[in-house]
Amino acid sequence: MVQKIFRFLYKESSTLHNAAYLLGVFAVLSQVMAVIRDRLLAHIFGAGSSLDIYYAAFRIPDFLFVTIASIVSLSVVVPFIVEKEKESKEAVQKFVNNIFSFFSVLMITSCILAFFLIPVFSDVLFKGFSDSALKEVILLSRILLISPIALGFSNLLGSLTQVYNRFTVYAFAPLLYNLGIILGVVLLAPTFGVRGIVIGVIVGAIMHAVIQIPFVMKVGLLPKFSFGFDLASIKKVAPLSLPRTLTLSMSHVATIFLVSMASLMVVGSISVLSFSMNIQSVPLSIIGVSYSLAAFPTLSRYFADKNISGFVSQMVITSRHIIFWSLPITALFIVLRAQIVRVLLGTGRFDWNDTRLTAAALAIFSVSAVFQCLILLFVRAFYSAGKTKMPFVVNLISAVSIIVISYIFVHIFYAFPDFRNFVSALLKVEDLPGTVVLMLPLGYTVGTIINGILHWIGFEREFRGFSKEVLKSLWQSFAGAVILGYITFVGLRLFAPLFGTSSLLGIFFQGFFAGILGIVSAVIILYLLGSKELKEVWASIHNRFWKTEVIATDPEIV
Repeated sequence: MVQKIFRFLYKESSTLHNAAYLLGVFAVLSQVMAVIRDRLLAHIFGAGSSLDIYYAAFRIPDFLFVTIASIVSLSVVVPFIVEKEKESKEAVQKFVNNIFSFFSVLMITSCILAFFLIPVFSDVLFKGFSDSALKEVILLSRILLISPIALGFSNLLGSLTQVYNRFTVYAFAPLLYNLGIILGVVLLAPTFGVRGIVIGVIVGAIMHAVIQIPFVMKVGLLPKFSFGFDLASIKKVAPLSLPRTLTLSMSHVATIFLVSMASLMVVGSISVLSFSMNIQSVPLSIIGVSYSLAAFPTLSRYFADKNISGFVSQMVITSRHIIFWSLPITALFIVLRAQIVRVLLGTGRFDWNDTRLTAAALAIFSVSAVFQCLILLFVRAFYSAGKTKMPFVVNLISAVSIIVISYIFVHIFYAFPDFRNFVSALLKVEDLPGTVVLMLPLGYTVGTIINGILHWIGFEREFRGFSKEVLKSLWQSFAGAVILGYITFVGLRLFAPLFGTSSLLGIFFQGFFAGILGIVSAVIILYLLGSKELKEVWASIHNRFWKTEVIATDPEIV
């Protein structure tokens, strides 16, 4: 039994769709565990001060992860490993050892420095917190500094599993990360509060790395530390990793700003912002991450072999399917927002007012879902082509846009009652306090849409002919999403008297059957429009992608 599990985890995936769908399946499982995690947090703490402290404590450790750990990220390391593969296995081993050694020194040094500076940063970022809450944020942030070290090492191992097309084990790692947090919530939180959850985070981060070690050891590429690392290799990686580090830094600075702004609002605003952001990230994790990860090794090899037509064709195929999946899900999230939040989080101390406010924030975030998914693909495409300037510039513009637009929206919300009443009435939260927090997802959404459009324009300028086929799919999927959203809305009205809205099961079945009705309608519309993506998805399902034979894959058709 154990051997079968390991064979499944470390098997090779053979084509783009097979890899993407397998990644998608595990992404769904990971999101299910994330929902269980968030539901437990909502049940025990509600949208209140404890969770505000918990989510605030992540900001600085997460910043270290997305910046310094980007040195060993897939987007940076994979193209170099692919290049070294052509030389010899020893060349790959030497490169991996150098990167690991440099990363270890840099990350550990940065975490030690951050340990002493966290009180200063926290005092600046979270001025809305009381002295006792701020002390707790500082303590938890210091403990969480272990997390970026473990996850950064896991990133390096993930680069190796991705190069060898072991998508399954890479996708399985987040399950263990969420499992660690859930264990912390269930076993430790009742006694230690949010401190127990933080311990679970650390355990999950370590398991995230450990699960990938057996395969890396099997291929003989487990990284080895040495103080005498080769600076020449580091200098080759730096021109790619530094722009990516700056790119990710900009995005994360924008998120830190949103959390900082939320700390000045009513208690629970950070929790509402975080819960809604977590839920809206489901399409991003299942669709955007799965497809962009599955396509990345192939894009890298196409460009390395100077096969530009294959490179563009791969981008067109991947973009079409990202749009095909994400637009209908966006429609479902907007129409079923209250049902989704109530079913996922509506328990214990998470009351109906928390549900409504979180649902309103979710609807705003969801508008940018397709752009979030495409941005992941565009960034990986640019990095696979060795073009790092474009993602940095665009993300810088986007981060500044998010910060400035959010700040402006907050002031407009306070200064203009008509605007405040319009937004509140549109999202049906006019009788709730603290609705100003909705200006933060609104600013984020506008900035993200700007980001996606600029990336698209930049890619089309670099690689002509990309947009024509993708735009056709975009309009078809948009038409399907509009029909889906309308029929789902009608279905809510139709099924409400049948199931009622006073119980969890009633709300679930109301949303479930309304969604099914909308999906069926959208499928019919897409079929009548001759959607190429619908036919390709059916072909993959008909061929039972989850039972695909494990084969030695040609680099051109990964």
